[in-house]
Amino acid sequence: MQPTVRSGVAPFYVMEVMRAAEAREAAGLPVLHLEVGQPSTPAPAGARRAAIEAIESQTLGYTGAAGLPALRRGLSDWYRRRHDLDVAPERIVVTTGASGSCVLGFLALFEAGDRVAVLEPGYPCYRNDLEVLGIDVVPVPVGHETGFRPTIEQLEGLGPLAGLIVASPSNPTGTVLGTDLLGPLTAWARAGGVRLIVDEIYHGITYGEPTPTALANGDDVIVFNSFSKYFSMTGWRVGWIVAPPAVAAAVEKLAQSLTVAPPTVGQIAAIAALDCVDELETNVARYRTNRDIVLDGLVAAGLDRSAPADGAFYVWTDVSAVGVDSQELCRRWLDETGVAVTPGIDFDRPRGHDFVRFSYAGAGADLREAMDRLADWLGRHG
Repeated sequence: MQPTVRSGVAPFYVMEVMRAAEAREAAGLPVLHLEVGQPSTPAPAGARRAAIEAIESQTLGYTGAAGLPALRRGLSDWYRRRHDLDVAPERIVVTTGASGSCVLGFLALFEAGDRVAVLEPGYPCYRNDLEVLGIDVVPVPVGHETGFRPTIEQLEGLGPLAGLIVASPSNPTGTVLGTDLLGPLTAWARAGGVRLIVDEIYHGITYGEPTPTALANGDDVIVFNSFSKYFSMTGWRVGWIVAPPAVAAAVEKLAQSLTVAPPTVGQIAAIAALDCVDELETNVARYRTNRDIVLDGLVAAGLDRSAPADGAFYVWTDVSAVGVDSQELCRRWLDETGVAVTPGIDFDRPRGHDFVRFSYAGAGADLREAMDRLADWLGRHG
């Protein structure tokens, strides 16, 4: 029996790297993990306590498909505290991670055959999910010349679009979209009837001015977010969508059939996590230090062409000077140095063979050791 054509989606190569790294570890060989796009810190202490209390005292049955009312109210208050915005709880739908937001959101917003633009480099699951749903993906190549940000002129040359997906901060580049671009992007999308989706999953993890939320530009902007990154809760699988009321209602109705409800214990922990800002900001300070370790280490190793890395916990680096395809280079680095990093083909199909993504979410000592090993390898193979 053969699977469907739609299931022939491209693999998420970072998972392939993780599998190879796990096999190496299972063989008793050490690995320095710079491939994993998740915090190395646990959920904040308050969230863990809330989860334990709930497990011991509650049945933990289904919640409503849109999530616990207390969590939706908590997220509404979060936007008020962080961004001075009034976002009604009715516009917020809790999802099974931001991955659940993508599937439900795309189903609610786009028809099969619609044309939706995504940035390259960008998070590969946007493209993969859209393709599975029969939606035409329109790539928008961005690079150093524009700071890895799209331009309005570029978007106007793409022809009719049903949607545009951007991220701020971005995976894999760490690019932050400020008000200087979010405002014009929103105006352009509104004028052309284009549905603008802004993935803000890395909000809170930035190293300059506070990152503005696209929601400040109007109630017709759709935002995806999650407790995975800033809140260090990847495995708890709790995300959310903010959308206009009609779209939020459609997402909730789809969720009733496709997911029933997000994980209950994760939602309870998430409510508590909203009050753990001091602990979370300590994590961000550590990421800032780690970013400098990686950027400085790459420059010292001769890899001095990286994206700005203003947010998230990644460095996107041009390795074309090494003269080895990035997928082969990552395989050799893992085999010969024990350093696991992700090839760029995950994030940019046509140009990713010249790039790799380094995650600096781990321990600083491991990052220093990884940079030393790569510098030694490059010195011997330069």
